[in-house]
This record gives sequence, C-alpha cells and structure tokens, in this order.
Amino acid sequence: MTVFDSRKTEYKDKIRAIATEEQVRLKIVVPRSISCSGAVLCITKEGEEPAYYSMFWAGMCGDENEYWELHFSATTPGLYFYHFELETPWGKSFVRNVGRGIGDFAPDGAEFQQTVYDKAFTTPDWLRGGIIYQIFPDRFHNSGTKKSGVRTTRVMRRWGEEPFWREEQMNGVWNNDYFGGDLKGIEEKLPYLADLNITCIYLNPIFEANSNHRYDTADYEIIDPLLGTEEDLRSLCRAAKKYGIRILLDGVFSHTGCDSKYFNKFQHYDSLGAYNSKESPYYPWYKFTDYPDGYQSWWGIKLLPEITEENEDYRRYICGKDGVLRKWLRCGIGGWRLDVADELPDVFLDELREAVKEEQPDALILGEVWEEATTKVAYGERRRYFLGAQLDTVMNYPFAEAVLNFVRFGNADAFLDAVMTVIERYPPQVTSLLMNHIGTHDTERAITRLAGESPEGYGRQWQYEHNTLSDEDYRKGIELLKLASLLQYTLPGVPSVYYGDEIGLQGMKDPFNRACMPWDNVNEKLLRWYRRLGEIRRGCQAFAEGAFIPVYCSHRTVAYKRVCENSEVLCAVNLDSELARIPLGNDWQNCYTLLGNVPVNGTLYLEQGRYSLLTIQK
Repeated sequence: MTVFDSRKTEYKDKIRAIATEEQVRLKIVVPRSISCSGAVLCITKEGEEPAYYSMFWAGMCGDENEYWELHFSATTPGLYFYHFELETPWGKSFVRNVGRGIGDFAPDGAEFQQTVYDKAFTTPDWLRGGIIYQIFPDRFHNSGTKKSGVRTTRVMRRWGEEPFWREEQMNGVWNNDYFGGDLKGIEEKLPYLADLNITCIYLNPIFEANSNHRYDTADYEIIDPLLGTEEDLRSLCRAAKKYGIRILLDGVFSHTGCDSKYFNKFQHYDSLGAYNSKESPYYPWYKFTDYPDGYQSWWGIKLLPEITEENEDYRRYICGKDGVLRKWLRCGIGGWRLDVADELPDVFLDELREAVKEEQPDALILGEVWEEATTKVAYGERRRYFLGAQLDTVMNYPFAEAVLNFVRFGNADAFLDAVMTVIERYPPQVTSLLMNHIGTHDTERAITRLAGESPEGYGRQWQYEHNTLSDEDYRKGIELLKLASLLQYTLPGVPSVYYGDEIGLQGMKDPFNRACMPWDNVNEKLLRWYRRLGEIRRGCQAFAEGAFIPVYCSHRTVAYKRVCENSEVLCAVNLDSELARIPLGNDWQNCYTLLGNVPVNGTLYLEQGRYSLLTIQK
C-alpha cells in the first residue's frame, strides 16, 4: 500500500496549486505494524522556518493500515515544501518524496511541493480551449503590397528560395535576407487559419528592426516598414476579430538592437543614441563597462546590447500611461508574449502586468520560460511568475519535450511524469492557457525532430546536408507528427502550431526552420488531420476546462482522460511493438469515436502506432 501519492485524489484532494486561504486535504496511509502514535505535517514556506501541524487519526484502511489526515491552507502566496513525520516506539519515521509524487519512508528523500498563489489571481478566459498559430512574419505570406521607407541595404529574395545560411551569402551582415511576408498577407490568409479553428495568432516581432527575425528592435513605436503600417496592424486585428481570432505580439524588452534609435551605433537614426554620447537620454538604459565599445549584450552578441530594466525612465517608456505596451493594446492586439521573460527582473514584470491589465483586463501576458516555471531561479532569486502579480502563463517547453520524446522514443512513464509535474505545481488558470508547442522559430521543425537526425553539436553545413528527410523518413515523420499533434491537442493547455507544421514543412534549426510557407506544396492529408483536430478540440468543452486523469501507462503505451461536468474524452496512443490491451470498463461501451479504434467489450485494442480518441456524454 502506498503511504502517500501527491498525484492521486485519495491522498491529496487538489492536484494543483492552491489559492491563499483555500484548503487542501492531505491523507497518508500508515501500516498498523509500526504502531504510529501521532503524525504531523512539516511544511516550510521558502525563506521561512518550518511549521508543524498535527494530523488526526481518520480510521482504518483495511485490516493492516490506518488513515491520518488534515486540511492545510496558507494565508500568503509562495512555494511551500513539506513532508510527514510519524511518532513510533522506535523513534521518528519520515515520509518523503521518493520520486514521481510517491511518498514512502525515506529519511533522505525529497520534499513535496505545494504552490500557493494569490486568491485574486485570474487569467483571461478567451484562450481556454483555443488554438494558437505562430507566424514568423517575413516568411508566411507576401500580399504584394508596395512598401515605403524600407532600407535599400536589405537583400530581397524570391519567395520559396532557401534562406541564406552561408557566411559568404551574408556579405558580412547576418539575417539581412528578406522574403517580404507582411501584415496584409496574414490578413489575406485569415480564412485559411479560421478553417484550422485558430483562436490566437502569435507574431514574432513586428517592430522596426534591422534583422529578418526582428529581435533587435530599432524602434518600439513603429511597425517595420517591410511588414506594413500601424493601420495595417489595426486592420489585421479588426479582420481577425470577425473570425474570433486575437493577435499576440512579441515584446522584446531585455535588449534592443545596436542599430536602433536608442543605441544608434552606426548613426542611421537622427536621435542621440546611448553609443553616441553619455548625454543621450538613452545612456542610462544600457550597461556600459568601457564606453562606448564595452557594453553588456544579450548572450555576448554585440548586436544586441542589454537593457537595464530597473531603470525608471525605461520602465516608464515601456509601461507608462502612454508607453509602448498601451500604445499597441489600443491598436487592438490581444496581449503580449514576452521574449526571455526569465531575464526580466521582478520590478519590470510587476509594472508590466499592472499596465497591461489596467489598459485591457483580458489581455494575455505569456512568458518565454524554458524550464518548469514555479521553481525557476534567475537574478539569484526564485521567480514568482504565477503567484498572482506577473505572468498569465508560459510557453510550455516541459510538455513539448515530453510529447516529442515519447513519440520518438516511447517512454510512457517519463511522459506522464513530465505532464503531472506541471499540473501538480501550476495554478489551474495558468495550466489551462499553457502554450503547448512542439516546434517554434527556436527549434527544429516538429517533423524533423521526430524523424530526422539530431543537429546537436553540428554546424550549419551539416544541417544543410541533412535538412531534407528521405521519402521514407518523411512518410514516417508524417505518421509520428499525427501522433504528436494528437497528444498536443488533448493535453491541458492550448496547442500552438508553428506555421507550416500543419502541411509538413521540414527544417533543422535557424535559419532552416524559418523557410517560406510553401503554399503551392501542401500535404493535404496532414492538413485535413489538423483541421479535424481543430474541430474536435473546439467542439469538446473538456479541453477547455477538463481535469487530466491518467488511465493507463505501460512501457510505450499511454491513455488519459479529460473530464468536465458534462463530458469525458479519452486519448490513447500505442507505440509498442505489441498489441496494447487497455481496459476501459463498461462506461465506454456506448462512447462516440472521434478518431481511431473503438473499444470492444470494455477493452481498447491498439496495434503499434495506432491511437484512439473517444468521448462520452454524462
């Protein structure tokens, strides 16, 4: 008999973070043979002294075990770590975490974690149950609209050509090749996105910059002229709204470009930049070590000088009453994705949330955090993204790794552990909005990750040589991508599709993962699959608010349910070489089959590589 399991409701009635003043019931199962005369919960709020709470005897569990339990609540937000201590005739016994939420007698085991957030913490409702579509603006669609104010030094390419990757192609200037994708082009493709049931478009940076990725902001106050105008953005937001779609902009606030009106290293701007004079109003924004050429830069890249976000003037410029955040919210956008959110200090994130929510209460604040976000440490401090005063949610890299590794390598235990770790630690209003991607502009394409060779440790020449899958690997990749997207669309959170993944676009890392959208070379079968997933997701309330309940886990086979008040959905995937037999019981005899196999006499049979998506109404 398990002593304690923090991931099962019979031991812990809320498998998630809790709000301040909200009670969680904790119950342990103790063998009668140890003659326990008393049990306590030892819980420590991070940075404070331990507190001890007596548990009460709650009856027998069969003939050989007994229950001890209590209800715990906290008045202040934070991370709380706990274990149990038992009094026996032989001294104290300690019940700690021996892995995957299991509590056992282990004096040297780990602590359990309980996240407590402010009870006033809310997140936007409009994205729950939705689907995100990520667009790298230069490469999605070119409307052909004539542009003005574009630098003549930009290298314009023909749509569909391979992005420059050789140093000699760059002529000394990296990321200076452009294909002319624009905001009007995105607006023209809104019907296509609506057919995918998209509810949110996340755009990589669109402000004026001097690289095609535009993470080297030159001016936060204007749209890059090659993408269009401010009116084009307003038009896109208006048109998208008619389809029930909102626009999420990428906010790059930890650094700017050195070729910007703020730094102005090459004097391309009329402003007095920080590099030009210590009298510049922007000089205090940057971190000079040996003026003017010695300055701290993002990851040591001199093109990207770091900002001092604690600077009051900079915070006012971004977060103030007429600052950058509010300016673009007033244009009609639905919120912000924060680039490298873990490199933004608390004082900046606190003010950012205050400004965004005051201007538009239902605007989304989504942070780029690659690790598990409740335990993230940066700036020498534990971050407090989800305690109620900063982010609404994050890009869900733990889920991305879990899905891709499971589909490629088939470790069902590791998959469920990764999913349950996030569910157990995050506030539910955060979990329901997690950006569940399986590929972005920073990673290999999903199909390449699943069926190609790993580019780790290899340079661009090797990646170029291995950028295109063989016909056999491509066919295999399509089938694996279908399985990965099935999981992605049914897990807690919001699936995010990187433009082109839905039609089979392949590619290694930057710049190969940023190729033009091949509108004339679409894998129609895969596109129909994504459209069907979108229909299913938007039609099932369980995906918006349903609990996640593991059903079956064995070697390379997994099944789980999403359960809400009116319905249940079951997802099962078998990657094992043998037939999987998943017992479901009589409740699923009259289920409706959304995808894949149907159960027979209470058992779901799945061959290798097969899947099933079932639903029942309560």
